[in-house]
Amino acid sequence: MTANASLVRIENVTKGTQPAARARLANTIWSRLIGLLGRTHLPFGEGLVLVPGSGIHTCFMRMAIDVVFVDKEGRVLKTATNVRPFRFVMCPRGTRYTVELPVGVVEQTKTAVDDHLEITPT
Repeated sequence: MTANASLVRIENVTKGTQPAARARLANTIWSRLIGLLGRTHLPFGEGLVLVPGSGIHTCFMRMAIDVVFVDKEGRVLKTATNVRPFRFVMCPRGTRYTVELPVGVVEQTKTAVDDHLEITPT
């Protein structure tokens, strides 16, 4: 993945599913800080990829999200579903990307630990 891409597609190669057709890349301090703040919902097919990935919080958010932690090879290290506002989720060691998705996407796409995700510019 290129560092200057603003929109990316997320494919679960293992399951043949697409968690997000259009995800925004947050790879600067400001874009990671702002993240999904101010949004009241996240439509299916959209998401946010935080680079570098780290533990996340949903303080001051107005919606719940699904979260996927991915290493530099694209392997899913951990998932967290239906993370409601004002919660914290720690990332596992080796996390490179943190993917925030609408609630239900992890279950719908059957994304699980050890799956391989490809994150590519759109």
